[in-house]
Amino acid sequence: MVVLLLPVAPVHATSAAGLPSEPPTNHVLDGADLLSRAAVADVARGLEQFSPQQVQASWVSVDRLDYGLGLTQLGEQLLERWSGGTDQNQLLFLIDGQTSATAIVASAPLQQQLGADLLKSTARTTMAQPLREGARYRQASLDAMNRIAVVLAGGADPGPPEINAVTVLPTHIPSREETESSNAFTWVIVLLVVGTLVPMLTWWVFSR
Repeated sequence: MVVLLLPVAPVHATSAAGLPSEPPTNHVLDGADLLSRAAVADVARGLEQFSPQQVQASWVSVDRLDYGLGLTQLGEQLLERWSGGTDQNQLLFLIDGQTSATAIVASAPLQQQLGADLLKSTARTTMAQPLREGARYRQASLDAMNRIAVVLAGGADPGPPEINAVTVLPTHIPSREETESSNAFTWVIVLLVVGTLVPMLTWWVFSR
């Protein structure tokens, strides 16, 4: 009963209205606390590479989204909130800390330049794979930024990362198919029969 009466800390869901009204000055808004201090500095430097192209790039992590709100939808709301009604080029890299979902959202002019397919592919492959391999948030973010930056500078899309194939090590343990196809069971039965009959015959011969 004492435990039931203890106050429970509320779980705050994230929406665009609950986030700052302006982009972070260092380009990084780590609401889910996913990055170390050194990783924040690396990600911030990665985002600064878009400044020469007149692109305002930001990185945002959230701990828990409002019910029914998707990460891409949150990014679109943030773009509208942070643009102030202007047509400036904005680029957002987003990570949901609870589900490890990823999204990359761009303002309309920039999305037309980069292409919606590139943004989706970069979020779902380049950005998502390091997270599946072990919550490598820094690496996931930098890889995604570098891919977008190459295309934005006029280069060819490097494409998604290669998926490492799982190598099956050789084993001496027979498979189920090999076990079923062998005649080992028959030999076991034969040896059991011989092992039973031979002592009995030997006893019968010498007992006469």
